[in-house]
Amino acid sequence: MAWYDQAVFYHIYPLGLTGAPKQNPYGEPVHRLNTLLPWIEHIRRIGCNALYIGPLFESVGHGYETTDYFKLDSRLGTNDDLRDFVAECHRQGIRVILDGVFNHVGRDFFAFRDLKQNRENSQYRDWFCNVNFWNNNDYNDGFSYDNWGGYNLLVKLNQRHWAVRDHICSAISMWVREFDIDGLRLDAADVLDFEFMRALRQLADEIKPEFWLMGEVIHGQYDRWANRNTLHSVTDYALHKGLYSGHNEHNYFEIAHTVKRLYNDMGLNHQNSLRLYSFVDNHDVERIATKLREKEHYTPVHILLYTLPGIPSVYYGSEFGIQGKKERHSDDSLRPALNLADFADAYENNPCTRLVSVLGKARQNIPALTQGEYKELCLTTRQYAFARTLGEKTVLVAVNNDGNSADMRIPAENGREYTGLLTGEKRTARDGVLCCTIRGNSGEIWVPAGGGTLPEGEPVLRAIPQTEPAAPAAAEPERAKAPERVSAAQEAAKQEQEKKPAPPAPEKAAQAAEPAAKKTVSETPASEQEAVKLPVPVPDKPYEEMTVPELQSAVLEKLAKNGPVTDRMRRDVEENIWKNSLINWVRSFR
Repeated sequence: MAWYDQAVFYHIYPLGLTGAPKQNPYGEPVHRLNTLLPWIEHIRRIGCNALYIGPLFESVGHGYETTDYFKLDSRLGTNDDLRDFVAECHRQGIRVILDGVFNHVGRDFFAFRDLKQNRENSQYRDWFCNVNFWNNNDYNDGFSYDNWGGYNLLVKLNQRHWAVRDHICSAISMWVREFDIDGLRLDAADVLDFEFMRALRQLADEIKPEFWLMGEVIHGQYDRWANRNTLHSVTDYALHKGLYSGHNEHNYFEIAHTVKRLYNDMGLNHQNSLRLYSFVDNHDVERIATKLREKEHYTPVHILLYTLPGIPSVYYGSEFGIQGKKERHSDDSLRPALNLADFADAYENNPCTRLVSVLGKARQNIPALTQGEYKELCLTTRQYAFARTLGEKTVLVAVNNDGNSADMRIPAENGREYTGLLTGEKRTARDGVLCCTIRGNSGEIWVPAGGGTLPEGEPVLRAIPQTEPAAPAAAEPERAKAPERVSAAQEAAKQEQEKKPAPPAPEKAAQAAEPAAKKTVSETPASEQEAVKLPVPVPDKPYEEMTVPELQSAVLEKLAKNGPVTDRMRRDVEENIWKNSLINWVRSFR
């Protein structure tokens, strides 16, 4: 097992956390990175053993418009500061990966400045994609060029040019030599050239043992990027979406179907398989505490994050349950400056921090949660149980998104004794079933004897931590009483009574039933599935020549051939308006 297969990541956006200025004055270095040294102990204390931090190198503003790949952003300090920071992480047992922003650079990048000055005579004109001196751009340069996401601030590099590759590979080699980093997160990997990524993988295999490459990929067939020839892993945006919307809609079928598609259909469900990078929020999306309609769902969401297949990650501050919402098309509120001293009592008094800490340590000390094969055991819209099996040891996980307690009957090895990691409760499976009660908006991890435990002396939670609930409904004062218990069968019957005459949306078509007769979304009869309505016809021409609406139609057409297309899936396609991303997405289908 490589280190990254057993990693629990912490994610820091350093320009935000340190409170750096929004624009780089390119002045004397300010040693803000050193203010993050106390966070290293915090990272270890909450059960993380790896850090993704970035972007870090000299840039114009938010960090993804690189000016110099060989120099720490002067708003954060000097290269010596970064060297010392990584060394301290390693001393405390924390691996470190940085942001590799190689798809585009900023307009202050030396090669682009030369292009502006010398135009057709610039030796760097081929470093950038589709430079056209018969056109113009937003900055009135007298020429145009390809960019990322429609922003001329981000100039697209020609990754097929040998000099561009040499420059980037030299930078990576320097980062390993000077800073001893352990891997890279490749920004905008879904629009990177595949030959370029193969070259990076070859460099990674040569430059340092177990040097990890993880790519930012939003949509598509993830194993097209994560395989033996290109990247080790990619961001699991599919599970990210399922985790919050599956709780907001009280629909565990969505999460279970996502896991099935990722880890069964892609062949990723075995001990030595590739592992996707899992998260519930990051520097680009709203905080999980903001996205959840019922704030108590923080608990089952995080239990799933840490126990489903994948490599879990926590974005800085979310372990405290802080809020973060996109405002006026700005990500500033997602990337706040925080003072760790303000959260000094969080380990004892903040239920979010306590939960994340226990889950992080459980992940590191219970091998089945990292390496075990996944198997779905019970599924209704509001209750979900699955197994993670490694050898002869099977860990059982159960979650409940209902406000009431639920009695669950989980298939288990007859006579096997289990301990609830989060409550300390002990149960023995009888007649091939583990009978248990899962509190409302919570869950449990049932660990068999010898299956692993928390480090010696680490306290087991005696009650599931609850986050502060949303504003209570005035009509429900009785919720302050002890929660009512309902069985999974009772829940199914309740949902049956609540059915409306109108047919349900496709993602809710599969209603709760007893485990022996459960129906997954993928098994919904065709007559119950909504017909796919493409916005425009798909023309017979190369993808590069298609418009964005035509590419969206092409993606929907490919999705329809693989199974039912839900309203939510259609919205995901419609919200992706980036041509390069859509081209990569439609090409990812086999």
